[in-house]
Amino acid sequence: MLNRIEIRDFAIIDEIAIDLHPGLSVLTGETGAGKSILLDALGLCLGDRADTSMVPEAAGRSEIHVIFDVSDTPRAQAWLAEENLDEDDECLLRRVVQRNGRSQAWINGRPVTRHQLGQLGGMLVGIHGQHAHQALMRPEMQRRTLDGFAGHGDKLEAVSALHAQWQDVEAEIRSLSGGHGDHQDRMDLLRYQLEELDEAALTEAAFAELEQEQRRLAGASEIITACQQALELLYEGDTTAQTLIAAAERALDPHLDVDTSLTEARDLLATGQVQLEEACQGLRQFADRLELDPERLQVVEDTLSRLHDLARKHQVEPEGLAAHAESLREDLHRLESADSRLLALHAERDRLLDEYRNAAMDLSESRRTAAAQLGARVDELLAQLGMAGAELTIIVDPDDGATPAAHGTDRIRFDVRTNPDQRPAPLQKIASGGELSRIGLALEVATADTAELPALIFDEADTGIGGGVAEVVGRQLRALARHHQVLCITHLPQVAAQGTYQLQVEKRQRDDGRTVTDVRTLSPDERTDEIARMLGGLEITEKTLNHAREMLERVG
Repeated sequence: MLNRIEIRDFAIIDEIAIDLHPGLSVLTGETGAGKSILLDALGLCLGDRADTSMVPEAAGRSEIHVIFDVSDTPRAQAWLAEENLDEDDECLLRRVVQRNGRSQAWINGRPVTRHQLGQLGGMLVGIHGQHAHQALMRPEMQRRTLDGFAGHGDKLEAVSALHAQWQDVEAEIRSLSGGHGDHQDRMDLLRYQLEELDEAALTEAAFAELEQEQRRLAGASEIITACQQALELLYEGDTTAQTLIAAAERALDPHLDVDTSLTEARDLLATGQVQLEEACQGLRQFADRLELDPERLQVVEDTLSRLHDLARKHQVEPEGLAAHAESLREDLHRLESADSRLLALHAERDRLLDEYRNAAMDLSESRRTAAAQLGARVDELLAQLGMAGAELTIIVDPDDGATPAAHGTDRIRFDVRTNPDQRPAPLQKIASGGELSRIGLALEVATADTAELPALIFDEADTGIGGGVAEVVGRQLRALARHHQVLCITHLPQVAAQGTYQLQVEKRQRDDGRTVTDVRTLSPDERTDEIARMLGGLEITEKTLNHAREMLERVG
């Protein structure tokens, strides 16, 4: 539901805020007061293209805020959640248009594109009139309108489920038979690559051991020299650590009874002497085992070079070659078994396609039945709305050769004939704004129980009508408001009297000479005065006021 509209610096609007309610709200006012400007502003927040000429020169930018309650709109809730734009049950749309042409949009405080605004707006509001944002003009919306009226959700789900299964099978067929060039060439390449990898590749642990061996062999000469130098310093030279520690022990021995602390120091030196001897023994053994082996070093380095070259060729790290080989082996196994798998998949695809076609035909038949019923119902309503002889023809055209789609293979089009002597034409090509509004109204009333849009706006629904037909239009709008929130711009008192709420749009001139528009919700007494104005023109008599009161009382 549309809860609030806030507009700042847009065309002749300085700043207004409109609170809206459930039921039927009517907007009235003198011609040129700015009623349609409100819809232009709302359209911006619903994804319409920005028009910089609507930005006042003095302001520099226009700003529009629209607040919706989406608690009863599951499609919008799902879309918001999918786009990570959800924010409880309230949804705030904001649009800013600069005079320099820059336009910005937000949903619940997060920046979005104009396309995203349009996607969400199409789920929240239907605008019927001489404006670009008209949901029923879109072929997909015509299909959804017909399907909603038909109530065959189970048939749609069956078609959609079969389509999803068919897509999965098609994707696997493409994966097995395409994407890598010729099937046999791909298998030959995999066999060659595996032969090359199996001959050379090492596991990650084996590769690490080989690298360690290379480092040890490459540094063997330096390591042996270091071990000999250490032994020379520690044990085997003229002045060594061992002889120095032994001399220190001897110097302390005569004085050990002086203090226990001295004994502890002497004992630590003795322990160090033992550890020193063990370290020297370890160095001798390590140096004896370590041999200079240039031939083995060359073999190891050549092996590592080949592994690095192979890794670059396969675009992996050298330690990952073995894992890469296993991945290629799985690809080869899958391709080697693909022939038999493909046969099974083609059979499965044919079966699913047959089931899909049957389900699509069943859906088409249901649509044709519903199309005739909806067309007849709309024709009755159009006659009541002053369009006797008008006819809506809903064309359901199955295309058996079309690629399967989730919604079936039907092309659905709403054709309208507004006069008996005219040929039917697509709904979006109807020229008269008034006729288009009444056709939209008739469709909305006929599908009121099933339509998904929570808010409907009618502009010029009363163009070219009057008298009893105008009262019928008002009643139909009021009936529609039992299922939707309805906002109607009207010039007719018969329509205005049917409103649950009435808002008056007024144009005034400020002290600086600038013309601006204001909007206010009318009290019961003010409604009487406004409807009397609509009835009586310039001079409002008591008789006119009584007539206005009678109209309002008759509606109750």
